[in-house]
Amino acid sequence: MSFNTFGHIFRVTTWGESHGPALGCTVDGVPPGVALSEADLQPWMDKRKPGQNKFTTQRKEPDEVRILSGVFDGVTTGTPIQLMIENTDQRSKDYGEIAQAFRPGHADITYHQKYGVRDYRGGGRSSARETAARVAAGAVARAVLARLVPGLRITGYMVQMGVKGIDRARLDLAEVERNPFWCPDAAAAAEWAAYLDELRLAHNSVGAVIEVVAEGVPAGLGAPLYGKLDSDLAAAMMSINAVKGVEIGDGMASAALTGVENADEIRMGAAGPEFLSNHAGGILGGISTGQPVVCRFAVKPTSSILTPRRTVTVKGEEIDLITKGRHDPCVGIRAVPVGEAMMACVLLDHLLLDRGQTGGVRGVIG
Repeated sequence: MSFNTFGHIFRVTTWGESHGPALGCTVDGVPPGVALSEADLQPWMDKRKPGQNKFTTQRKEPDEVRILSGVFDGVTTGTPIQLMIENTDQRSKDYGEIAQAFRPGHADITYHQKYGVRDYRGGGRSSARETAARVAAGAVARAVLARLVPGLRITGYMVQMGVKGIDRARLDLAEVERNPFWCPDAAAAAEWAAYLDELRLAHNSVGAVIEVVAEGVPAGLGAPLYGKLDSDLAAAMMSINAVKGVEIGDGMASAALTGVENADEIRMGAAGPEFLSNHAGGILGGISTGQPVVCRFAVKPTSSILTPRRTVTVKGEEIDLITKGRHDPCVGIRAVPVGEAMMACVLLDHLLLDRGQTGGVRGVIG
């Protein structure tokens, strides 16, 4: 299997399977001299780890990340950073019944069709467990960004669960870490709790929409045509397991706007040009405007449910299958820190690309 690496200068290669002894990533392109320790990475890992409440899988993984290379005396050396996360709570026996059957909605059937062999224990590389490595890489990216762009801040939250969305008039980012859904609307979070409880007890699952916003992004990141910041950002989010749609700024809603409504008008402010709106999501022509970069992605419902679904076996037999094991009734909950991590990786990659091409030189306005 190839294509396990993403990024241009800041490059991340993930490795390992859901039920193997460990998983992790190799992070290359990190500038030397950046303070970095396992304690700096762990808080971000803790946001994603499973088993934290009844609304996520009950698999208990501490997700403790170890730095195996690339750091000496507490600072990065400029060489590849190897990160490892041990798997400690695998229950491979839960998957014995699907060794010869394909779970509907999963990558089981396509992996078999492409490779002729698959790791049926939790899906192997197709498992959402792989995203732990992405969060570890994102934590490294955040440490570098904190040094290079101290004012940059990345915040992710859930804006929709199933058909139930937030009321943006009540949006309060202080609420995000006060509920198990990373929801910025306290009233919506309370409604979602009852909604998800009902679905969970009915052996069902539901999808979600996650929004990730990066504030303090410098203008000038990205390149026209084939190096667009938004195209790389969309590809990064789309590569997350279970993601089925990505949009930047107003995204698909832009199709319903007129030119008058959609144009982000500009005026001169004390510190330079100021945009009066942000329909573009902080990116124009593939290049950041200096406004908040806004990205949303849709996560499909968890396919592993205890309700029988029709499928076939490797031999072509038609059967009804129940997927046993410990699974998220709404995998979108734990996708929030993953989306933040991918935003951090893409922004750092483009920051390093820009430093290499322009040296940070910018056109003067005013």
